[in-house]
Amino acid sequence: MPKILAAQQPEGYWAKPGPGYSPKYRSTVWQILFLSLLGADAADSRVKAGGQYLFEHSLSKPGWFSYNGAPGTFIHCLAGNLEGALIDLGWRDDPRLQCAVEKHAAFVTGTGIAGIQAKDTAERYYSYTPGPLFRCGPNGGQPCAWGAVKALSAFSKVPAPGRSQALLRVIDMGVDFLLSRDPAAADYPCRVGDKPSSDWFKFGFPLGYTSDVLQNLEVLAALGRAADPRLGKALELVLSKQDSQGRWKMQYSLNGKTWAVIEKKGLPSKWITLRALRVLKAAYPEPKR
Repeated sequence: MPKILAAQQPEGYWAKPGPGYSPKYRSTVWQILFLSLLGADAADSRVKAGGQYLFEHSLSKPGWFSYNGAPGTFIHCLAGNLEGALIDLGWRDDPRLQCAVEKHAAFVTGTGIAGIQAKDTAERYYSYTPGPLFRCGPNGGQPCAWGAVKALSAFSKVPAPGRSQALLRVIDMGVDFLLSRDPAAADYPCRVGDKPSSDWFKFGFPLGYTSDVLQNLEVLAALGRAADPRLGKALELVLSKQDSQGRWKMQYSLNGKTWAVIEKKGLPSKWITLRALRVLKAAYPEPKR
């Protein structure tokens, strides 16, 4: 974490000014995500400056986060990552973030969002997000499970009493989508002729726009579905990766692309072990005495 903060510019951004998606894994968007995953202090002035810079440069005029700050580059995975990170970093009650979350929900349900051909309004679908239910242009216009995982991860961080009706509906839609396939197979819709990405089956930390089976389980557990019988094979997959000393290895790493090295690929990982144990504890709670 110190290396990440040391790379920050005085204005609050990383790598170069602007919306902060690129260069990938060294720019502002990714540092806010990584700082949240590493448990950064929300009261740190540098963290606050980074979050404020993100609001000012990555939030589109209609109110949602986007790839380049323009309305037409909304992507579920990016928006979910940023919403969740900013909630973790102390911005949960900020009206700008609350608006972004509700706009994200609208993209999923389609409520208040015009069709892709409606050129007279900014609040419409675009090529990056061509329709409801986590549809994604880069995924051939089909619903993207990575996007769903990232979005539901953010929505799960909104306390249940504070969830709007729209958010409750989206959570139900997202859970139904993620449970419509066996999470252990991760055979969600993908580009025509493609098989599920191998990244689903390699547990990593931190994760960027991709997800793994373990993150899918984390999100479903956070939304109260850890004991759902449809997760059985996915939980078996998690257990199969545990070594004789009760640890899990880092199988997917962004090291070499980031400011800071986080553990070593192929070796036991405290972060993957923590993630796995939290999921298993939720799925198999200790009996009450």
